[in-house]
Amino acid sequence: MKLLIGISGASGMPYAKALIDELKKQGHDVKAVISKGARNVAKYEHTTLPKSDYDEGDLAAPFASGSYQFDGMVIIPCSLKTLGEVAHGIGGTLVTRAAEVCLKERRKLILVVRETPLSLIAIENMRLVTLAGGVIMPAAPGFYSDSKSVNDLVNFMVGRVMDQLGVKHNVYRRWKGK
Repeated sequence: MKLLIGISGASGMPYAKALIDELKKQGHDVKAVISKGARNVAKYEHTTLPKSDYDEGDLAAPFASGSYQFDGMVIIPCSLKTLGEVAHGIGGTLVTRAAEVCLKERRKLILVVRETPLSLIAIENMRLVTLAGGVIMPAAPGFYSDSKSVNDLVNFMVGRVMDQLGVKHNVYRRWKGK
């Protein structure tokens, strides 16, 4: 698959790094764009960000055009600011423009929102993105997979995102019943 990973300014940078690492390990063509807000949050989280392949202001990048063939995009983590811009078609950065392209071209778009509690405005923005064809995935790891570490919880979410992309994996233990 050819995918763009957008990293916006919400807490949860380890999700992005783990997803990119796993997709690349499997041989997928993965590119990243990192927002200024994400860079600031990464400093507070003491997290190393993956390499950014494009500047967030580069609206001439291939992913900013519907004629460029790619399979989809994941914004992980997705800030409420980015969610609102995507919900209302404000494509002022490469992250939000590429998301707009995914929606208009009916390509896979997944937003891993990392915020709690949620205001009615955020919920309405999630509703709008869902109605437009996007998938909203709150960063809410499951605890039934016998997680032993924070990395296990991160991998649970990464695996769920990969499930939505249709990518086979073994990054977490699936529920099998009692």
